[in-house]
Amino acid sequence: MKILAIFSRIVVGMYLMFSGFLKVVDPYGTALKLKEYFEVFAMDIPVLEGLFIGLSEMSVTLSVLFCCMELVVGVALFFGFKLRYTAWVALLMMTFFTFLTFYSAYFNRVTDCGCFGEFMKLKPWHSFWKNVVTMVFILIIFFYRKKYQNMGAGTPAVLIASILSLGIGIYSLSYLPVIDMLPYAVGKSIPEQMKRPDVAPDIEYEFLDKTSGKTLKSKEYLMDTVRYTYQSSVVLNEDNIKPVITDFSVVDTAGADQMAEVLEGKVLALLIKTTEDLEDLEFKKYRELVSKVSKSQIKPIVLTSQTDAIAFLAEKKLSYPCYFVDEKVMKTMARNNPILLLLDNGTILGKWSFNRLPSDSKIKKLINI
Repeated sequence: MKILAIFSRIVVGMYLMFSGFLKVVDPYGTALKLKEYFEVFAMDIPVLEGLFIGLSEMSVTLSVLFCCMELVVGVALFFGFKLRYTAWVALLMMTFFTFLTFYSAYFNRVTDCGCFGEFMKLKPWHSFWKNVVTMVFILIIFFYRKKYQNMGAGTPAVLIASILSLGIGIYSLSYLPVIDMLPYAVGKSIPEQMKRPDVAPDIEYEFLDKTSGKTLKSKEYLMDTVRYTYQSSVVLNEDNIKPVITDFSVVDTAGADQMAEVLEGKVLALLIKTTEDLEDLEFKKYRELVSKVSKSQIKPIVLTSQTDAIAFLAEKKLSYPCYFVDEKVMKTMARNNPILLLLDNGTILGKWSFNRLPSDSKIKKLINI
């Protein structure tokens, strides 16, 4: 039992550290997932609608706290820190996660739990059973919790993990994710990711065998229509044949396609998710930067999902072409608000938070001017 308990402590600790780290480097992404859960609960449990709406508005703060807690609990388990209490926290935390994933899977309400951030997408039932297996190990830890010996490295390890995780989370919110695993990360090509992979669809057909009256599944389409009646089919590798980016589009105020304005040539795009809380933001340095780089055939544009941004841009004297993208896409492209994106024929060469604008020489160097 002792060996199993130690093994469980190490395995769960490593799992929570890995999962927590993947979330804390992009707490805004986790906040979007929390917001999605809270909005679902607000609709499904009307009597608590006010509570869940309030929690939804606090999703960013809660995200940082949850991400840090998961990572720190993982460190505490791994280094054997006060396991009488840590085991309780781990049990309650995993019970909560297991409930969320079961609810998502059973009612088909949230299609991705966000368990591993943007690193890996799991289907609802896969997420649930993953948590069930983890819960088994946590129960072993819980029942053995009073017999563990405290390790000397536990206190400094937990202290360092708490400081680092909180620092990484705040930094990622203030600037950009420390590790960007999104399709719009530096070095990735938007046009290439919009192409369908060269993978053949794996189709499974279902037929009715008229002779036996039973249904039959086959990887081949059965041509004998006298004996077999086609009923349905399903693509088994649907996720593998879809492009990485499926929802990226750019339109102007009239709704006309303007994709070429973003994906062709050298482009410096200002991405504005929302104009809220930007009234006091100073754009003087940005305008000066644009003035310098535009002389090198780098065209400045603005991308936003808000139609009322036009008036805001006029007020801030940002007289650059403005185009619109879907709100969900904008949240994926821009974790901070606003950000700058440098593209060369659709390949992202640079990405910066507005809190840390690059120099014109930096931009010219990246784009080889």
